[in-house]
Amino acid sequence: MAISRRILESDEYVRRGEWYRSGTGWHPMMMLGYDVHGKTLGIIGLGRIGSAVARRAKGFNMKILYYGRRRKLELEKELGAKYVPLDTLLREADIVSLHVPLTKETYHMIGEKELRLMKKTAFLINTARGAVVDTNALVKALKEGWIAGAALDVHEQEPLPPNHPLYELKNVILTPHTGSASWETRIKMANIVAENLIAFAKGEIPPTLVNREVVKVRKPGFT
Repeated sequence: MAISRRILESDEYVRRGEWYRSGTGWHPMMMLGYDVHGKTLGIIGLGRIGSAVARRAKGFNMKILYYGRRRKLELEKELGAKYVPLDTLLREADIVSLHVPLTKETYHMIGEKELRLMKKTAFLINTARGAVVDTNALVKALKEGWIAGAALDVHEQEPLPPNHPLYELKNVILTPHTGSASWETRIKMANIVAENLIAFAKGEIPPTLVNREVVKVRKPGFT
């Protein structure tokens, strides 16, 4: 919503005094952006986070397309989502939201070819991993107007270095990997760590253990 409605640009416009100097309180063409309601959302990676995004998008009456390694029929029914090939998603979506892990297969999966497939009025949202997107190609796309804008919470290099070309662009929002930065979420994260440690100390399998095959090599417990 922030990138599509140009919220940061508008805030800067007011703070810089440009609004006052314009002498115009309201104008039909001032800071025009795009609605989110009723648009097509393309989700790449309909996992736990991607499906959570889809559930929230339903509140905006969005049409949901998704692409992933495999179809998820139950989620399709629940969310009213439609599985499509990646090229189709990129061509049809007004907003493309990335929710995939960084692997050999997903490294730079959004590059020049993919960005050129997107609508000129479309937005790219990356809250997955920075290297899923080819940053150089994205800078070119934003400068030359292949797409309308982007919002990036993750970057190929973190922290983002000074004088990076992304800083020069008004049609991109840059945040410092703060997608989970709320008191509620960080407290939940800390509780999950504690629950896993307690389970391990009791000789139980930690509830959110990722590499579960490790218990075949070493049983849980400190003794």
